Amino acid sequence: MAQPGNTFDTYDMKGIREQLSDIIYNISPTDTPMFSSMGKGKASNTQYKWLTDSLAAASASNHQVEGDDYSAQAQSASQELHNYTQIYAKNFIITGTDDAVDAAGRSTQLAYSLAKNSKELKRDVEAGITQANVIPTVGASNAARKTAGLRTWLNTNNSMGAGGAKAAHTNGVPTGVRTDGTQRAFSESLLKQIIRECFVAGGNPDTIMVGPFNKQAISGFTGGSTAFRNVPAKTIVATVDVYQSDFGTLTVKPNRFQRDRDAFVLDSEYWGFNVLRPFQNSQLAKTGDNTHMLLLMEGGVVSRNEASSGIIADLTTS
Repeated sequence: MAQPGNTFDTYDMKGIREQLSDIIYNISPTDTPMFSSMGKGKASNTQYKWLTDSLAAASASNHQVEGDDYSAQAQSASQELHNYTQIYAKNFIITGTDDAVDAAGRSTQLAYSLAKNSKELKRDVEAGITQANVIPTVGASNAARKTAGLRTWLNTNNSMGAGGAKAAHTNGVPTGVRTDGTQRAFSESLLKQIIRECFVAGGNPDTIMVGPFNKQAISGFTGGSTAFRNVPAKTIVATVDVYQSDFGTLTVKPNRFQRDRDAFVLDSEYWGFNVLRPFQNSQLAKTGDNTHMLLLMEGGVVSRNEASSGIIADLTTS
């Protein structure tokens, strides 16, 4: 008999107790600012729908005659949008011996692998929301469902480099993918433009989310006046974590898992994540002297009104 493919055994394992410290230093980042900030809802099916609406344009000529007999005014219908849930999964196999040996830095290999894969799974969800360039995809017996994320939902407020193109929408739902353009340096004027466009469209953006390189670019923005900070003596301040714009205050959040060439300006009230199956783990069928574990979560992005937010794409990353 042979092991199933990719089985993790004691020959692969590092940390079997010798003279090792009982501390395992894991420097891999686990923070997920976009996913963590999204309000969580409940999906009852693989396709979930919601309604979005907008107010009529303000009228400066709304003056009526006293005692007038009013004619009914036309009303706009709400727009129905949809997305699909996506299955995010990790699995691993460990041998019975692997789980039984006295290992450094962990109670059992099974418990350690569960914790490690859980963190990796959450990182995958974050990357999918911020990086994936896909449309809502129904899937099939031989093709995975896909949930559309930020890059294809953002359609109204876009700043792109030469040759760049936003994702096509039909009736408010992404039906095409985004095309990258020529990269250009991130400037404060680009940021101001998108914040203004979001405000004009009815949004109140509260978050600027950027990759590491362009987080430092924002920290180099000079703003409209001298900044005053209450900081301890002998402290050098070289960061901008809050951006005070003409249209409100925005928190600047670095995100390790989004593309560094994209900067998102978000009204967080209008972004959510519907969960069909929450994070869970289960043991798969036992086929030998091993334990096969599956971790998964199923859910998808909700864009309640993409016009509240915007994207500055095609930024330089070095």
